[in-house]
Amino acid sequence: MTFDDRRFDHFFLNPSADSISSYKAAIADATEILIQHFALANQAYSGLLPQQCKFPEPGFDLCPEEGTPLSDVLQQVGAMVIQHSANVSHPTCIAHLHCPTLVPSLAAELLISATNQSMDSWDQSPAATFLEQRVIESLCQLFGFDHQADGVFTSGGTQSNFMGMLLARDRYAQKHFRWSIQEQGLPPQASQFRILCSDVAHFTIRQAAALLGLGQQAVVPVATDADYRLSPHHLEQQIIALKQEGLLPIAIVATAGTTDFGSIDPLTDVAQLAKAYDLWLHVDAAYGGALIMSDTYRHLLHGIAAADSLTIDFHKLFYQPISCGAFLIKERTHFDLLKLHADYLNPETNEDLGILDLVVKSVQTTRRFDALKLFISMQCLGRKTFADMIETTINTARETASLLKADDVFELANIPTINAVVFRYIPQTQHSSLALVSFSNQINQSIRLALMQKGQAIIAQTQIGAFIYLKFTLLNPRTTVVHTKSLLEDIRTIGQDLEATLLLSAG
Repeated sequence: MTFDDRRFDHFFLNPSADSISSYKAAIADATEILIQHFALANQAYSGLLPQQCKFPEPGFDLCPEEGTPLSDVLQQVGAMVIQHSANVSHPTCIAHLHCPTLVPSLAAELLISATNQSMDSWDQSPAATFLEQRVIESLCQLFGFDHQADGVFTSGGTQSNFMGMLLARDRYAQKHFRWSIQEQGLPPQASQFRILCSDVAHFTIRQAAALLGLGQQAVVPVATDADYRLSPHHLEQQIIALKQEGLLPIAIVATAGTTDFGSIDPLTDVAQLAKAYDLWLHVDAAYGGALIMSDTYRHLLHGIAAADSLTIDFHKLFYQPISCGAFLIKERTHFDLLKLHADYLNPETNEDLGILDLVVKSVQTTRRFDALKLFISMQCLGRKTFADMIETTINTARETASLLKADDVFELANIPTINAVVFRYIPQTQHSSLALVSFSNQINQSIRLALMQKGQAIIAQTQIGAFIYLKFTLLNPRTTVVHTKSLLEDIRTIGQDLEATLLLSAG
């Protein structure tokens, strides 16, 4: 081997001609695969059944002795994986909070992956560190926080909610017991800590409590009203009852956009209770936070600026590729509760030199430069376009709800707050040998599977009480009421056919 060894040039992006040529060819090939097997697909899904998803076969050779040309590997992946992926850009891929992605953000992903900046220390992400910090500062202002606020980009709602509960736990222990959980572990009183949230809050609140050593029993569900919004009256009753039992409420979690219904808790009322009882207020706005962009619907988030911490996801109604989220806090000094220094990464002397190492604000070390794709998208589209897209989806959801409400074949579970529409097909026939609930559930569950197996649509299911319901999550602004009306007609037909088949088999 010579000092000027260039055997590996074409495998990495660098100034050599081989590298530049190789990179351009790779991106061109990948682009063609995406266009052929994804962008031009005319269905939400190929229809491949679970038992047919066999690529690669068991026992395959992950790393063969000799490599295969990239173009050949990409062709195989295109035919076997990309072709059978959920087409998030299709108007009838409407199951989950799983959005289509903006073209500007896809361009940003090229820059993010190729430069591979690691957002833990400044010397691994010099310019990127300051761009993320400026984006965070702008987001804090957008949600009504002042100059004392701060935040960090996260992988999404799960991590952001975890960080909210982490800071709430550690702040309570420090304030009331002068106890550092970071240094001393859980205090003796930890088994008495309680977190209050609505009974339809995201499951990651319970998950966070478990991971933080408090146990799921620490999470106290509070009753909701007819619109699935946390009841301030019941919340205060629970706080008082917990204190009377000798338990220690440490935090309230309000939800701005529940997963099933898009319901938004009364943030101002909840904030007043949090202040009155000196409790940390975390607002999970992973879904509904995007309403801040809309002049028409921003009022639904009134009171959000009173939060101590805030979860925002950008891979939902901000149309960013997974993953992209942020965790914001009203008072930046609370990040001191998790700050750590490592001599090899972020020595304390860096702070004296004015060097910003973002690892002190995160539970991650290595972290992607996801702020760039949000920055590029916002600069490119502007607030008015974001608002237009969000408002379009809400209008489509409400028009779809009106169709369901006017049709006796369906039962509408809720009037959409944002753009989630929950409903069920109502069986039109009865049979003495068939239990009503199980009959209805079997049909609705089968409707969802039939649509996906035909590649016609991907929709979700949930459960309210004993009944299984179907759900349209209408994040895609390209989905119109024409699509949902046609889909409801298909659901009616499939439901009627399933009824006939089940009744025939029941005799």
